[in-house]
Amino acid sequence: MNLRQHSLAEEFPLVPGLSHLNHAAVGPWPRRSAEVVRRFAEDNAARGSLAYLDWLEVEARLRERLARLVGSPDTSTIALLKNTSEALSVIAHGLPWRAGDNVVGIAQEFPSNRIVWESLAPRGVDWRALDLEQSSDPEGDLCALCDEHTRLIAVSWVQYARGLRLDLARLGAFCRERDILFCVDAIQGLGALPFSLADSGADFVVADGHKWMLGPEGLALLHVAATQRERLELHQFGWHMVADPGDFEQRDWSPAPEARRFECGSPNLLAAHALESSLSLLEEVGTTTIETLIRQRVDWLIAAIDRHGFELLTPRPPERRAGIVTFRVPDVASEHLYPALMRQQVLCAQRGGGIRFSPHFHTTEETLERAMSEVTRLSSTL
Repeated sequence: MNLRQHSLAEEFPLVPGLSHLNHAAVGPWPRRSAEVVRRFAEDNAARGSLAYLDWLEVEARLRERLARLVGSPDTSTIALLKNTSEALSVIAHGLPWRAGDNVVGIAQEFPSNRIVWESLAPRGVDWRALDLEQSSDPEGDLCALCDEHTRLIAVSWVQYARGLRLDLARLGAFCRERDILFCVDAIQGLGALPFSLADSGADFVVADGHKWMLGPEGLALLHVAATQRERLELHQFGWHMVADPGDFEQRDWSPAPEARRFECGSPNLLAAHALESSLSLLEEVGTTTIETLIRQRVDWLIAAIDRHGFELLTPRPPERRAGIVTFRVPDVASEHLYPALMRQQVLCAQRGGGIRFSPHFHTTEETLERAMSEVTRLSSTL
């Protein structure tokens, strides 16, 4: 794709004066996705569900794009769920646990990747959490927490607060050697970095579409390896998860053989239209190009943070970070700086003890300059 700046400005017509640095929370839709949703709504208003079969073709294309995004050979491993929390719950409460089993993870996870594993305590399953603040080798320390009763390692590819990126290939190799299942929450990486199922060896991959994939809330990816699909006990049932969902009179039903078995009811076709369109843009640009452009923006921010004497909280090595840059201004409380930045339309987050910026490939240098200028200006007044 020709990444002329005016082309990106056309795809992301953000209001003047807004510095959108919050893709790690909720990203903006590209113009094409907003237009698709507008046309979808108008079609509904004018023709009802007359074009329903066409809508299903869009959903099918979305599954194909998601399969390519994670490196799955086909769409049979892909389920479309409401959000990451639901996807993790399908895994956590579908696996055949035994009392005394344990799950290994990270203490500084987003609550979705902590609460779901803690919820297994009544079944005798222990959640063992690594404190990243006490670790200089997170992969090695995660492996060290495992024993003969460890059934699963469940981690985020990129930590949400300070942006630590884990070496999935190293963790995946460890899991394969010891017959431990591997679950990756990829929500802070998919759409920003290339992902490889072959390299990671992940049995499960989950991710919402509303962050780096630039889609809407309410639609998430669940990848389940073919070897694990029938091992997950089903707890949600309905017309859509059966092998022949078009036969409404069937009495002798069975779950779909593919990952659609985890989708119990009607699909979110409005969100599917938006996310499919957003992923079309990411495919046009290319994941390698996106990774390069995000790294350039992150490097710019880190250089500015250093130049102003701020404290970088995000890991400095490039291989340890993705699109998140979290920093602290000395002698300025982040809980005061954050709302001040938001009032100046610097869209960011207060995370990990500091201010979190998260630019995407389309973020302009002017946006970064304005945001850092506001940080320095406001810091002198707080």
